[in-house]
Amino acid sequence: MREMLLDTASPLTQDDYSLFQLPRQFTIDLEDLDQRWKAIQKQVHPDRFSMAGASAQRIAMQWSSRINEAYRRLKNPLARASYLCELLGAPIQAENNTAMPSAFLMEQMELRENLEDAVNLQDFEELVSTVQKSIAQRRALCAKWLDEVSPAQPQEAAQEVRAWMFMDRFLQDVQRRVAQLSEDHS
Repeated sequence: MREMLLDTASPLTQDDYSLFQLPRQFTIDLEDLDQRWKAIQKQVHPDRFSMAGASAQRIAMQWSSRINEAYRRLKNPLARASYLCELLGAPIQAENNTAMPSAFLMEQMELRENLEDAVNLQDFEELVSTVQKSIAQRRALCAKWLDEVSPAQPQEAAQEVRAWMFMDRFLQDVQRRVAQLSEDHS
């Protein structure tokens, strides 16, 4: 690996799955990912190249940054699902593709109303529970569309990822309101 690091930067452009020698699928063993990350980091850590000159140190730093970026993306289920959809030709484009099924939009409106009406901790806990269940369902659907259906159906998974992103942002809003409620009562 050290020789490869010094000779070429092309592995820097590999996709995250190839970098960690993992199959392209949503479901991954996080302990295995951790072990692979540590093993690769040991090989390319910039400190190992302190005597190799500025160019080798710069490449080692690029490797280390790239490995850390890939590790963070694969470790986070939402980021991993989004990334995998992109690799499979179904980019999420969350910034400019906000079209969602009307039933989902109605659900969002109802959740927003419930958030506005929430006044006590129990109300917020019910919202958190509801949203966490929805996120778990979306995550399971992503796994189904990306891992179990042959061939993978990235368009369907991408739709679920966009909904998951909405729900994740909503959950963050609820958690901010809970923190604000806690501050107000302390």
